[in-house]
Amino acid sequence: MRIVTGRFGGRRLVAPRGTTTRPTSDRVREALFSSLGSIEDARVLDLYAGTGALSLEAISRGARDATCVERERAALTALAENVATLGVAALVKVVSMPLERALARLSSLGPFDLVFADPPYADVDQATDALSSLASKGVFSVDATIVLEHGSRDTPVIRGLDEPRRRIYGSTALSFFVVGAASPAPG
Repeated sequence: MRIVTGRFGGRRLVAPRGTTTRPTSDRVREALFSSLGSIEDARVLDLYAGTGALSLEAISRGARDATCVERERAALTALAENVATLGVAALVKVVSMPLERALARLSSLGPFDLVFADPPYADVDQATDALSSLASKGVFSVDATIVLEHGSRDTPVIRGLDEPRRRIYGSTALSFFVVGAASPAPG
């Protein structure tokens, strides 16, 4: 696994052994960021951050900072090593707790312009509930993009946001939701 492009392009990232962390493949990550276009100066929220590959790719491409939420010890160790290797500790805040406990804390850290959620596929409903809650609390900026990775057979919905556009890559799908002016905004 590596950073695809940007100032850290080609740099290798570590991932824990085993199946508890399923990093987004380089191919899917490259397609995701190509779909996003410029993310210069974006504030990133990475839910189920795992190794941090998505948020670190965003920082490599010009994002201002990233907040990573992760609970698994092995993933947190890999995330810390990847942040240290790239020398971006000042740009990355790690919230090491389950997402449901992190929700209240995230309200004070936003607004976020770009959100990644890559839950275990069995937890997609929990992730959409959390994203709906965050949207209702105004944690996302107007025009924020939320990218949810899920199984290609799933059709997740985030309450309060419009129908997403989807991209399918084998058994993996990315749903792109955009927070519009009619959606809850920071108050």
